[in-house]
Amino acid sequence: MNAIRIRTELTQNHELLLRNLPLKKGRKVEVIILEDESEDLPTNEVRFPLRGKPLRYDDPFGQATDASDWEAAQ
Repeated sequence: MNAIRIRTELTQNHELLLRNLPLKKGRKVEVIILEDESEDLPTNEVRFPLRGKPLRYDDPFGQATDASDWEAAQ
């Protein structure tokens, strides 16, 4: 079974109208309706709050912890 995706909106009468489908006349089809939730997604500012913010590295090549914290060093 081949899938055909068509994004459309319901009419004011709550009807769905599909035109110019790429199928031959008389073909049997199965219709599954999925609500488009892409409008409900949060904006990038909410999803990625640090995007575009300045970064600061005080000592990027320094030690992450003090050497006395490591059991292997003792």
